[in-house]
Amino acid sequence: MVQGRIVLAYASLLICRIVTAAVSRTNEVYCESSVLDHAATEAGKILLYSNILTGKKALQKYLPIINKVPTSWNTLARQELEASLKVQLNTGVARNVILFVGDGMGPNTVTATRIYKAQEGGKLAFEDFPHVGLLKTYTADKQVPDSAATATAMFSGVKSNYYTGGVDQTVQLDDCEASLKPEARLKSFVDWAILAGKDTGFVTTTRVTHATPGPLYSHFANRKWECESGMPETAKDCKDIARQLVEDEPGRSIKVIMGGGRQSLNTNLTLGPEDPLDTWSCRREDGLELTRTWQVDKAERGARYALLSNTGDLTRLDASNVDYVLGIFANGHLKYDFERDRSPEGMPSLSQMTSVAIKVLDKNPEGFVLMVEGGMIDQAHHRGYARRALDEASAMSDAVQVAVDWVQASGRVDTLIVTTSDHTHSLAFNGYPTRGSDITGIGGLSKHDGVPFTTLTYSTGDIYAYNYTTDINGTVQRADPSKVNSSSFHYHQQAAILSDEAHHGGGDVAVYATGPMAHLFHSVHEQHYVAHVIAYSARIGPYSATADTVGPSTLGSLVLVLVALGGASFWLS
Repeated sequence: MVQGRIVLAYASLLICRIVTAAVSRTNEVYCESSVLDHAATEAGKILLYSNILTGKKALQKYLPIINKVPTSWNTLARQELEASLKVQLNTGVARNVILFVGDGMGPNTVTATRIYKAQEGGKLAFEDFPHVGLLKTYTADKQVPDSAATATAMFSGVKSNYYTGGVDQTVQLDDCEASLKPEARLKSFVDWAILAGKDTGFVTTTRVTHATPGPLYSHFANRKWECESGMPETAKDCKDIARQLVEDEPGRSIKVIMGGGRQSLNTNLTLGPEDPLDTWSCRREDGLELTRTWQVDKAERGARYALLSNTGDLTRLDASNVDYVLGIFANGHLKYDFERDRSPEGMPSLSQMTSVAIKVLDKNPEGFVLMVEGGMIDQAHHRGYARRALDEASAMSDAVQVAVDWVQASGRVDTLIVTTSDHTHSLAFNGYPTRGSDITGIGGLSKHDGVPFTTLTYSTGDIYAYNYTTDINGTVQRADPSKVNSSSFHYHQQAAILSDEAHHGGGDVAVYATGPMAHLFHSVHEQHYVAHVIAYSARIGPYSATADTVGPSTLGSLVLVLVALGGASFWLS
């Protein structure tokens, strides 16, 4: 038996190396030599699953053999228990905070991405974080949220209304006048960090003026007000989101800004097949060139600055010799990771932007706060492209790994890293597919009509996902997905209900944390609790004068501060 286990372990390592050499995909492949250490525990089977992160088709031929090998589930559980017993609470103060937001990355997306990237026994980068909780994502007025309201909750600590951002719940959709009232305008952890002397930044794969990054620095009664051409006459007294980023505080003091959205910032654009106009958003038409305005502002303040437009600019940047970075890499959102041009003239990856952002911000001895958004997960879900969504979530996991590696290499253990999502999506994960199956493949046969269905489907979707027809007898028939390549990046998963797109879900999202005060995520929390944990861990904003612990003697004063910050909305633990 022992010899057999050792042979299995060697086979695991060998197959992993074979797949590594044979598979050409962007995902990194890891083959851990430590597989041999687990041979005597019959864990070779699990290690094979968890160590082969790509090459699912190459793996299919081995599955019938692998699935017959017994696994010591008790041993695996004991190993996990032993690791859990070694977890120690970090009650220190966070010098740095990095918040990763996977837009639309609900629990089903996380699970499917794990299988897509690492098979059932694997883990994404943030799934090894020691502290995990759930967040309730409803808004002040809706059961199912949008990204502007959820971002407001996570960044400012107060829930707002659907489609509004950076304002409290007294501001209704499209009410420009109400959004201008000082008492309705919220401060975000960017404001708090800057006031505490820290540097700040954000990185996104969407437009820098989009719904998630917008509430970091702006206040709006409609998330569509990214530029002036998207605003109605009734909003003439309000400033568009792009101008708030460049002209107002805290936007003009944010040290690192990276993403897309040139069409919101500049009137004059260069359009082409590789960088088209984003027809889902507005286009600036007032003659302003806000990237130039940004440059002039930094020059007048005597700051070192860099305006970046492609991957080459990013990789050539000397992080030690720059104070402010504005990287605008697309007219609209950035390309999906699988289709982006990887040459110096193309668009950078989320990992590349994250790495450079950390290097630029880490120069401040007081530390920094950085928000990183994997925004194209959500965009792929909206279009019904399940594989694209999983690929984008995989890319965000890679970006999280960049931050984890930096903490380990730099010794910055006083860094709080939080990974979460703003909302779920209508992605369903069902059927009874065999373990090791392609997560984007066929999950089973309908017991009603025998027509195959994919493991991943959507409850809502657009016309490309609504695959139903009626025959001459009036019988409704669903298209057979096994007759096409459902694993293609271009395949629209089938949806049950026809709409204009796949809609958001209203379920809870997971939050994963490591570093100082990460243990404060431990239960089912309100989504706006995130901002309070960040502020408390870094001793900024409402918790800047807080002692090492929050007890009964300090709770009363903290509540008063929170009420003052939130207006009519407040939070109690």
